[in-house]
Amino acid sequence: MSVFDVGVLAFAALGIGRLGRGRELALLGTSVFFIYLLQPTQQIVSFAYWMPTATLALTILCWWLVSTPEVRGWQKNWAAVLVIVGVMLIVDLNQFIGLDQIYMTTTPRLWVVALAIILFSGFLFFLGRLPRKLILFGMTLWGLILLFVFLKTPFFINSFLNFIVSQRGAQPNESGYAISWLGFSYVAFRLMHTLRDRQSERLPALTLAEYVNYVIFFPAFAAGPIDRVERFMLELRNPVALAEQDWMQAGTRLFVGLFKKFILADALALIPLNDMLVGQVRSPAWIWFLIYAYSLRIYFDFSGYIDIAIGLARIMGIRLPENFASPYFKPNLTQFWNSWHITLTQWFRAYLFNPLTRALRMRRLPVPLIIFTAQFSTMIVIGLWHGVTWGFFFWGLWHGAGLFIQNRWSEWIQSRMEFPLPPRRQLVLNAIGIFLTFNFVSLGWLFFTLSSPLLAWHVLAELFGVGL
Repeated sequence: MSVFDVGVLAFAALGIGRLGRGRELALLGTSVFFIYLLQPTQQIVSFAYWMPTATLALTILCWWLVSTPEVRGWQKNWAAVLVIVGVMLIVDLNQFIGLDQIYMTTTPRLWVVALAIILFSGFLFFLGRLPRKLILFGMTLWGLILLFVFLKTPFFINSFLNFIVSQRGAQPNESGYAISWLGFSYVAFRLMHTLRDRQSERLPALTLAEYVNYVIFFPAFAAGPIDRVERFMLELRNPVALAEQDWMQAGTRLFVGLFKKFILADALALIPLNDMLVGQVRSPAWIWFLIYAYSLRIYFDFSGYIDIAIGLARIMGIRLPENFASPYFKPNLTQFWNSWHITLTQWFRAYLFNPLTRALRMRRLPVPLIIFTAQFSTMIVIGLWHGVTWGFFFWGLWHGAGLFIQNRWSEWIQSRMEFPLPPRRQLVLNAIGIFLTFNFVSLGWLFFTLSSPLLAWHVLAELFGVGL
């Protein structure tokens, strides 16, 4: 995403925010259009069209499964269907219009897109006649998880794309392929959230327009935050009219995000923490410098995107949840994770950590073993969410170990010290905790960004003068 893209998004948000009647459909059409516009180019060119189309198909499929009969009728959803299909066809027609400055002109043939729409509609009609929807919920939920694993595993992706290329008569790329399905990680979490809440009968009734707007809401589509559907619906159905002070807050948030992302983060990107530079640096002091620069860069980049998303949504009268709360100034790792990518942490706490903890307690296992299993499992899955590689696995393992050690230490120290502490002593302990937590998190980024865990361990050994 570029500064120009953010400007276009802000202009669209400003227009939608001023609408009264038709606001929901205008937001829907804009969101559908932008998931095509922002999708990166792919080595297999047609994927740039079919990936956003697949996002829409998955979203509509999940809505079809979770919607109740009173909101599933044609009368309540015909306008949303026309908007979605209309935008898809308009984007596809760019092969004839030729506005390559806006979108690619190598879109699929029109009859292929029309056939895909007809076949998908027939598939939904077939599903609608099947009984025992709970089984379909489970199948769809596990299908999303398996698709997620497939997309995040380089071996599976390369094998699949090499097969497609070979079927077209071309020579497979021995160096591998890079595939980028924009927003899929966040879309998958929103879809799984609605499927799981529908199973537990907590999901509110949603029309097609409301559901699709929730899943692909354009300010939060690419990088979050991961809002809960019931909270988002309150904002969507009851947008807040902006007063002068609100406009100032929205604009300030937007410009702060631009400054973080395109000034601070992009400047720190000139000091990369990568295999080549780490291999050339011989001084531990310079390696620490690279690590700290990367720590700041990833924070400014990610939190900058979130600030932009919150600012854009606020222009439309919608409040998105906060996703960062000064995480590098927290005195322990638990508070760090309650302040870093907050909505992701809350999602995993609700759908993995808490259910797993309850299941282990029912087996009457020792408390330390329950905490160990739940924290390690959750953090490893969070690591693999970024990609199914050994580097992300060890990054999750690193944080799981840190959380478990901090939990045991906190329990031990609380049984041996009298609380509350004197203010001066508490201030000193907080400062020490902030220093240790920031450095622990910063060292963990080695597993996150370097190509192999072995190289990360070598760098750690060099930093602390340990020979491997």
